[in-house]
This record gives sequence, structure tokens and C-alpha cells, in this order.
Amino acid sequence: MKSKDAKIFLEALGELEKEKGISKESLLVAVEQALLAAYKKNFGDEENVEVEINRETGDVKIFEIKLVVNNEVVNDAALEISLTDAYEIKKRVKAGDTVKIEVNCEDFKRNAIQNGKQIVIQKVREAERENVFNKFKIKEHDVINGTIRRIDEKRNIHIDFDGLEASLPTSEQSPVDVYRVGERIKVYLSEVEKTNKFPRILISRKHEGLLKKLFEIEIPEIESGIIEIKAVAREAGSRAKVAVFSHDENIDTVGACIGQKGLRIRNIVNELNGEKIDIVVWKESIEEFVSAVLSPAKVSSVEILDNGMTARVIVDPTQLSLAIGKNGQNARLAAKLTGMRVDIKVEEIGEDIGE
Repeated sequence: MKSKDAKIFLEALGELEKEKGISKESLLVAVEQALLAAYKKNFGDEENVEVEINRETGDVKIFEIKLVVNNEVVNDAALEISLTDAYEIKKRVKAGDTVKIEVNCEDFKRNAIQNGKQIVIQKVREAERENVFNKFKIKEHDVINGTIRRIDEKRNIHIDFDGLEASLPTSEQSPVDVYRVGERIKVYLSEVEKTNKFPRILISRKHEGLLKKLFEIEIPEIESGIIEIKAVAREAGSRAKVAVFSHDENIDTVGACIGQKGLRIRNIVNELNGEKIDIVVWKESIEEFVSAVLSPAKVSSVEILDNGMTARVIVDPTQLSLAIGKNGQNARLAAKLTGMRVDIKVEEIGEDIGE
């Protein structure tokens, strides 16, 4: 490797370290290892060989590593050297030591810079992927803030997160959201997965985790653990139900979530662009919980069937439309929140409505 080329190579590695946060030393070690593998492939792997790149000059040197033996070499000249011959290389040496003998391989060393460039390009790509994965992975299942950089022809939203980009697909967009280039946006990071190429990063504005995390952000009692979110059911952009609970009987769980003059819940609703949110108190009794979840409807009775998989709900005819909700939404959200099938029957005529 020519000294000028070697210097430029080292400077390039230094720039990569500053810009990409990739250790210069780790890149040099990777290049050394790859050059060693290339040398053995070209010249055979019988010898014990070492490749060194000078950290100051960038010069590449190749050494044979040989074991010093007392007598003449009789077993393996590629791996051993006599003590007499070793003295010519290194004055203070004894049997059992190893000596390094530089190999004159100019053709190979001349190609080292080109090989090194290719190795570094590969390592940079790998490191960038690993960097992206690690930075997103620590935020998995959390809300992250970014800036909308562009909206492509398929309406996917490309968002910048402090120099890292992820795409919000149309399938994960709330139907009431309006997206504008340059605006800040909160999304829920639901999954980060390694692949053979770029990490798979799934962000969402529809995920129930977004609503849960917004509650934790806006309501200190939830963040501290005084109030616990037991379940969340959501139809993004329209309506959601959140079940909350506290072991402290003196805590008004619903009131704490709403906040003074409704400030806390209003901040959450505004973030979700008007999505309506029902807050219900979680009950240990499943019958009481199902009854509460169907609010604002008043339930006459609840019976649990099918080994706890179905809740048969009886309501007065005047409460039927409230229990079902518009287009069946209230009953549907109740089923999601409780994890049960909810069958709604009218008291007098026994009509099976159900969800």
C-alpha cells in the first residue's frame, strides 16, 4: 500500500468514526482479518501468518509467526525456526519463543488498499444496520417523536427520528390524522426485528399501545404505578375504551385520568385528533366488569357462559341502542376489552343481538 494511499485510507476511517460512530479500530481489525483470509486463500494456510496495519501510517505488513526450537528444524519449516536462525532476526530470543518474520509480498500489499475499501464499505453497511436496530430496539413498545420528511405516492409517511428514518404505512395510519411535511408527530414503535438486510421497524398511529403510552405520559399516577391500566380497546380515530384500577381505595381512578377540568384526557384526545375515549374502572368480578364496560348503557344482568368465554348481557329495551352503540361499536369494544364474546339480549323479548 503506497504511503499516500494509506494515509488517505486512515483519514477516511477517521471521518467514518466521526460521522457514523463506527470505531476506527474495529474497522482496522476487520480489514486485517479479511486481508489475512485473502492471503491464506492465495498462498495457502499452512503457515502461521499475521497481517498488521500500522495505526499511524496505514502501511500493511505481513509476518510469518514461527516457533523457536533448539535444534535444526526437522518437523515443519513453515511453523518452526532454529535458534541459530532466530538470532539473526532477534538478538534476545530463546527456544520456545516465537519470532515474527516479515514476508515480502508486494503484489498482495499493493492490492490491500482496494481490498480494504471493499471490506470497509461492507462493514459500514453492517454497522449502520446494527446502529439503526439498536437505537430503535431500546424504544420498542414506546412512543417516539419524529418529523415528517416526505409522503410518497402510496401515502406512506416517511419520518425522521434524529437522523434515523422509519416509514408509517397506510395500514398503521389513523383515518382522522392529517399528515404534513415538516410537522412533528408521535408514533408507537410496536416492533423492531433484524432481517438479512435493513431492520424491520413497525411504527403505528392505530396501535392500542399508543393510547396506553399517552395515558402514562399525561397521567403521573399511571406512570408511578398508583393507577394501573388493565386493558385497552381501540378503533383508531373513532372510539376507545380504557380499563383502569388502583389498589388505593382513596384514589378516584377515573377522575385522575380525566384531570382537573378535563385537561389530562383532553391532551390525549387532541393528540389522537378527537378520538373519543371511555374510561372505566376494572372490576375483579367479571360480571361487574362487563356491566361497567358497556357504559353508558345500564345493564340489568350479566351471566358468564362457555367456561368464561361468553358474557350474556340482559338490558332493558330502552338501553339496547346504547349497549350496542353506533354500528355495533360499543359492544365490539366491550368484547375486545374483556376478551370475551358479548351477547346482548333484550329483557322482554329475548332478542339475541350479541357481539
